[in-house]
Amino acid sequence: MKTIVFTGGGSAGHVTPNLALIAKLRRLGWHVQYIGSRDGIENDIIGHTDIPFYHISSGKLRRYFDLKNVKDPFKVVKGVGEAYMLLRKLKPAIVFSKGGFVSVPVIVASWLNRIPVISHESDITPGLANKISLPFVTRICVNFPESLKYIKGGKGVCTGLPIREQLMQGKALRGYDLCDFHKQKPVLLVMGGSLGAQKINGAVRESLDRLLEKYQIVHICGKGQTDAAYAKKRGYKQFEYINEELPDILAMTELVVSRAGATSIFEFLALRKPMLLIPLTRQASRGDQLLNADSFQKQGYAQVLFEEELTGASLTAGIDAVYERREQMVERIRTTEQTHASDLIIQLIQESSL
Repeated sequence: MKTIVFTGGGSAGHVTPNLALIAKLRRLGWHVQYIGSRDGIENDIIGHTDIPFYHISSGKLRRYFDLKNVKDPFKVVKGVGEAYMLLRKLKPAIVFSKGGFVSVPVIVASWLNRIPVISHESDITPGLANKISLPFVTRICVNFPESLKYIKGGKGVCTGLPIREQLMQGKALRGYDLCDFHKQKPVLLVMGGSLGAQKINGAVRESLDRLLEKYQIVHICGKGQTDAAYAKKRGYKQFEYINEELPDILAMTELVVSRAGATSIFEFLALRKPMLLIPLTRQASRGDQLLNADSFQKQGYAQVLFEEELTGASLTAGIDAVYERREQMVERIRTTEQTHASDLIIQLIQESSL
């Protein structure tokens, strides 16, 4: 039985695609282990499974000035040492990385142990962790064909995004029961990413009464961002975070308001959900979400509302515009040849681990 170590964390988008691959690899007889950080969301997600999880030290890689930039490189070096010893103990045939800061020490330690590494980049342009890791990986998988021009050395391969099988198996009736909703009004799902988004949360609550005239709303707010004042609001259900119930929520959802992280929007695409995307600004990110959102809008899958223009009124207008165009958007999504990435990536894993 071959062993594979997965890594990736910092946000749900760096964890959930791994779960799609893990399920299939286990059926093929692979033994799976996971390395992440103690305080990252990967610990919360993997900790609710039976996948063995090991934590290492990890420092954040920042593009801006911060005094922590002085201390965090030492955490990364410590993490390399911890990962090096772990990998010698676990003896994997290969390592798969979905990115995020915690992946860098694992990838470097894999290279030092001469263990092949396949990584995956979701966004059009590689993130900082994947840029740093590129010299140490065997192959890097990408979602967008445009991304290949950023991958030097012939290591890039366009595979698309692995989608969790259970995400496609939700039951709308279970979603209605969970939220105490009915079928007379369409369901709108609002999510600001795994950590939430205060500005989106504020705009939703500012326009809540107007929105509830037309829609029932599931609002994934982020940790500590639910508001007790709205706990008994009919047609409005708040969650800090949803994991196991998400397939059922999505099954009953007709349209989505979301950030434009690649993992989320590709999952919505696979489920044929029209989207209103509110990408992170360049001030709050490296601009990848702006590129992702622009690509999806040009292809007719989504409409974009920039955060600088976000108010209760503009949010309501954007949601109404997407709802009015939902049939055209769904048809556009339906005719898209969206290749399921899992089989191709698993083939690469098997070939690279020989």
